[in-house]
Amino acid sequence: MTRASRLPLESIADAARFEAVVCIPTFRRPEMLRTTLESIEAQATNVAFAVVVVDNDAAAPVGLDVAQSFFREGRLSGVAAVEPRQGNVHAINAAFRLARERYPAAEYFLMIDDDERAEPRWLEEMVASARQGADIVGGPVTPIFPEEAKAAFRDHPVFWPAFGATGPVPIIYGTGNCLMRREVFDGLAEPALDPRFNFLGGGDTEFFTRCRRAGFTFFWRQEAQIYEQVTPGRLALGWVLRRSLATGAINYSIDRLAARSLRQRLLLIAKNLALGPVSLQRALRMLRDSKHPLAATHPIGIAIGRLLASVGATPQPYRYSS
Repeated sequence: MTRASRLPLESIADAARFEAVVCIPTFRRPEMLRTTLESIEAQATNVAFAVVVVDNDAAAPVGLDVAQSFFREGRLSGVAAVEPRQGNVHAINAAFRLARERYPAAEYFLMIDDDERAEPRWLEEMVASARQGADIVGGPVTPIFPEEAKAAFRDHPVFWPAFGATGPVPIIYGTGNCLMRREVFDGLAEPALDPRFNFLGGGDTEFFTRCRRAGFTFFWRQEAQIYEQVTPGRLALGWVLRRSLATGAINYSIDRLAARSLRQRLLLIAKNLALGPVSLQRALRMLRDSKHPLAATHPIGIAIGRLLASVGATPQPYRYSS
């Protein structure tokens, strides 16, 4: 159960004036969260919006304190809460649920991570795409590398967005820069994101996969820029290799949930086996395109991650230590 902050609640009339809500789950990143909130405060938009922050650290909710300071000083309108159940899926679900309940007139629900910074026209661009008819809008999360970052990491696919041009897309993959209409949540069962992906990651990809099956439309807004500072811990061979393996495990887990009949499960086994040689072909193609050899290991890592997950060896990169 999410615990809301003790700040005074807005009146019903005040809550009804917001058209959009920006949701931010956070965990032990108070200074990064401050930067994120400052970028939201600086939005150049005529859209009336509120902010919901959910801290996933019940023992020491420092993010809650940061968010409350913005609301108390009148820099942003919104509410902060604590989600005591550990896991990023619980935090994201809590943020979207609180946003929908607290702002019943809001039509658009956006999300940005607590280690990201939005460009001033981010919200305006995202809402513009939704107003044109898109159910779900995604935008780029562009990495900002430290100067010492080597080409091996600057070239690696794990750091870069899936798309690069504005227009309709078949699906988006992450909640780090997204917008959903209220109808998307109304059309799917609760909880929105599947808690089985709490510590593996990929709950957002599985959620968007269900959205696609339900017939919701996707749009990519390249102009809705968000930036993410790449921390030194991610500029390591072990981190990118583990990320490739986790991506494979996520993809397999999503396919496994959808494979309910014996025939579908047999086809899934065949797919796993076929991805071995396919991944080698993709790696060779990346090398031919002058990508760094480390980047070319990504499709191979995905294939291996799928195979490991199929025998129960599923990583848990988002399990936090207490």
